[in-house]
Amino acid sequence: MSEDRIALITGGNKGIGLQIAKDLAGRGLTVLIGSRKLENGEKAAQAIGEKAHAIQLDVTDEASIRAAAERIRREFGRLDILVNNAGIVGEFPEGTPFEERLKFNAPSQAPLNYIRSVYETNVFGVIAVTQAMLPLLRKAPAGRIVNLGSSSGSLTLNANPDFQYRNVFGAAYSPSKTALSATTLAFAIELEKTNIKVNVVCPGFVATDLNDHRGFRTVEQGAKQAVKMALIGPDGLTGTFSDEDGTVPW
Repeated sequence: MSEDRIALITGGNKGIGLQIAKDLAGRGLTVLIGSRKLENGEKAAQAIGEKAHAIQLDVTDEASIRAAAERIRREFGRLDILVNNAGIVGEFPEGTPFEERLKFNAPSQAPLNYIRSVYETNVFGVIAVTQAMLPLLRKAPAGRIVNLGSSSGSLTLNANPDFQYRNVFGAAYSPSKTALSATTLAFAIELEKTNIKVNVVCPGFVATDLNDHRGFRTVEQGAKQAVKMALIGPDGLTGTFSDEDGTVPW
């Protein structure tokens, strides 16, 4: 059983996930870089240093999830923090322009297989990984689950015609983040009498591969709220949706 706190970050080999891993490692935690391609995770872990370890993890692959959970159990004995960061806006051929990808956002014409693929990672992948890691989180003195959501999935905000990002509430990504918020709350309610706290955070519009680096926030800024919620103490809240400025409406 490791004496260090152990944190798993899905999709931790780049973008916000990588920054979360760096920040947690900088605070003395052992970080596990979940990556679909192990070599990408290994490269990220090497860049962070000895506190980081790569682990092959495809959140859409049950065998990969089981193998990751078994490796964590065998090598570390428990899991203190799970950050469900992995997310997609859809799988497109490399080089597909952002404007072309936006065409798939219209509910009236978005292919169902496209919508399913987004939900597979952003919702079902989070559920599958969380279920697999819960036995390990229950062994921790104070388990923490942080899900990377988005204010673009807020029904309250998008119901307001003046919301600046309302135009991107389409068929797949934003509704998948709405579903992720509901999933987070469901886990929080089930686990509220335990020492495991479950919250969802919005990193803001961060420049990442997800949006062709069009965001205006840095990954350093985007990681802050996730790191904060990962490290909350016993008096911290559970079942919340927040960003750096405070509460985000569901």
